[in-house]
Amino acid sequence: MKPSSWKPSSWAAAASVYLDPRVLAILFLGFSEGLPLALTGSTLSLWLREGGVSKEAIGLFSLVTLPYALKFAWAPLIDRLRLPVITRLFGRRRGWALLTQGCLALALLALGGTDPVTELWWTALFAVVVAFCSASQDIVIDAFRVESLSEDQQGAGAGALVLGYRFGMLAAGAGALLVAEYFGWRAAYTAMAGLVSVGIVTILLNREPAVAASAESAAREKHVAEWLDARPHLHGWRAELLAWLYGAVVAPFAQFMTRNHWVLILLFIATYKMGEVMAGVMASPFYVDLGFEKTELAAVSKVFGLWATIAGGVIGGVLVSRVGVQRALLLGGVAQVLSNLGYVLLAYAGHDVRALAVTVAIENVCAGIATSAFVAYLSGLCNVAYTATQYALLTSFTKLGGDLFGASSGFLAARLDWVSFFLVATAAGLPALLLLLWLQGRTRGMEPAVMKT
Repeated sequence: MKPSSWKPSSWAAAASVYLDPRVLAILFLGFSEGLPLALTGSTLSLWLREGGVSKEAIGLFSLVTLPYALKFAWAPLIDRLRLPVITRLFGRRRGWALLTQGCLALALLALGGTDPVTELWWTALFAVVVAFCSASQDIVIDAFRVESLSEDQQGAGAGALVLGYRFGMLAAGAGALLVAEYFGWRAAYTAMAGLVSVGIVTILLNREPAVAASAESAAREKHVAEWLDARPHLHGWRAELLAWLYGAVVAPFAQFMTRNHWVLILLFIATYKMGEVMAGVMASPFYVDLGFEKTELAAVSKVFGLWATIAGGVIGGVLVSRVGVQRALLLGGVAQVLSNLGYVLLAYAGHDVRALAVTVAIENVCAGIATSAFVAYLSGLCNVAYTATQYALLTSFTKLGGDLFGASSGFLAARLDWVSFFLVATAAGLPALLLLLWLQGRTRGMEPAVMKT
């Protein structure tokens, strides 16, 4: 299939694609992706801060999510390796999804059974395990999404993913906080482990996507086969192993590097969400220091914030369909940078629930718009033959940039007042916007790849 020339005739037509069953399935899979993130992020940070853990340690705890940044390393295995029995019964994508989701539920149970006050290292260890299982699930679900949707559905799929993702974060945020308030943190994490079943049921109710190899990937792998045929001493299991390694590991990265300005594209991907991540890592400690209670945060930051994000995600998806990925990416990036100034206003307002609501609304709407455009852009960069590996590579760079700056955010926050810190976080988003403008001035460097044949 060639890139679609489909252009919606109206905003209503652009929004109607959200009703497609395949797009609706992505909504529930987005929930499955978003659920674990807060449980190793903002919710865990609140648990740590409540237990008296220092700001520096909380900042360093953002490193437990490094598996999200390193998932490209094992994505080739998930992309190509067949699981005994499971792959035959459920298919390549669905089989891996069910395995990773089952492991994720067990890891959440283990994390909830720790006490960060007396056994912080065990809490950190199981948080890493949760992040690893969650990152592995993301590899599969992202590939499932890109392969299941047609070209004209990618923008809506990105919006649905963001929407579902935020529902998952709501459950792991407001839901976990409310359960923890009345029944304790162990009960909260046990409940979250049970919600992993949402993704499991969604996978079971949907078909395995049918994907054909692209002409480019077929030509590359044919060349390797001819090279091996010319070397008799490599026949047998050696030839099979080399061919598999090339197709699973080398070819996805080699194909991506044929793109113009690929190094700068990776740099842009690594920095696009940098300012948002810096602010987000310290948002929960910031709220605690201002004196907000868990119930207030659950109602405003989580529940009210969800609806703001829903609006942003849907707007972002429609923007992609109406104005294109590049313009939506720029508009979302500008909004995302400016939204951090809301934290500055809240710092001056202090413990004011109305000011908190305004801050949360601005940040979540802007983040939803930017994320929808960003996901659609990353999806367009993937070659269909290597979806899981390439998408994992791209999102790994996003996470790596966020982790590196997120880990330092605690040290900055400890040495700056909150107003100065959030001004620094705002400035951190500017380099990506400048790089985006430069790349957009060279259109070929930003054009999405042909995803399907």
